[in-house]
Amino acid sequence: MNITFSKMSGNGNDFIVIDNRDGKYISLYNKNFIEKVCARGLSVGADGVIFIEKSDTVDFKWQFFNSDGSVAEMCGNGARCAARYAFIENIAGKSMAFETLAGIIKAEIMENNEVKTMLTSPHSLELDKKITACGKKYNIHSVNTGVPHAVLVCDNIAETDVFSLGRDIRYNKDFAVNGTNVNFIEVTGENSLKIRTYERGVEGETLACGTGCAASAIVAIKKGLVKGPVHLLTYGGKTLTVYYDDNTVYLQGEGRRIYTAELKEEAYNY
Repeated sequence: MNITFSKMSGNGNDFIVIDNRDGKYISLYNKNFIEKVCARGLSVGADGVIFIEKSDTVDFKWQFFNSDGSVAEMCGNGARCAARYAFIENIAGKSMAFETLAGIIKAEIMENNEVKTMLTSPHSLELDKKITACGKKYNIHSVNTGVPHAVLVCDNIAETDVFSLGRDIRYNKDFAVNGTNVNFIEVTGENSLKIRTYERGVEGETLACGTGCAASAIVAIKKGLVKGPVHLLTYGGKTLTVYYDDNTVYLQGEGRRIYTAELKEEAYNY
């Protein structure tokens, strides 16, 4: 079976997007397929797979899978890519809404390939939580911006061991049962941060994480470290902007279509 798809990128997070509004690709909703097509060097390679489905209430619905085959409730960068894909393919207009497991996401297509999305309301904010990771004590903050995030303020994130520390915090007993994404931030200005993220489901550092940027901006504002809107320089070298007011969060950044092609059977049957 040849499968038409688009490769999309949102600030360094890349995704395979497949139109499944007719339901013919339901059989692909499995760990084996997702892991294989997301494998870099062996197949297309991606941080996740997005299936676009029909919705009875809004413009469309998505099914989102991390590269390890796990289902994610929400992904900020993926949301922008899905929105721009839907606009390009005439599935939705410039202003749209779509269903995710985290709730209804609203999006607006901007200029220069950028998309502004209104995320679901953040919840479960907890500041100054003491935990032990990699044998040391840390003061950490957490909030759910569609998926759970932990935020650690650092003096120099370039010298931070994101993989080891991120992995230990991700599986820390304080964040059981489902674990957490882990963000490391450095304040660089009155309304700017640098950020690096260890992503649950990818199980490593990614070039950007949209919901992680939202979580980090919220924590930094609540801690009085920055003022909004907050511009976050991601590990991939691109900037995401977070607007936060009255528990409403908007995330703006790129959603580029890199190419459209066909997945051959050899891409996922090996």
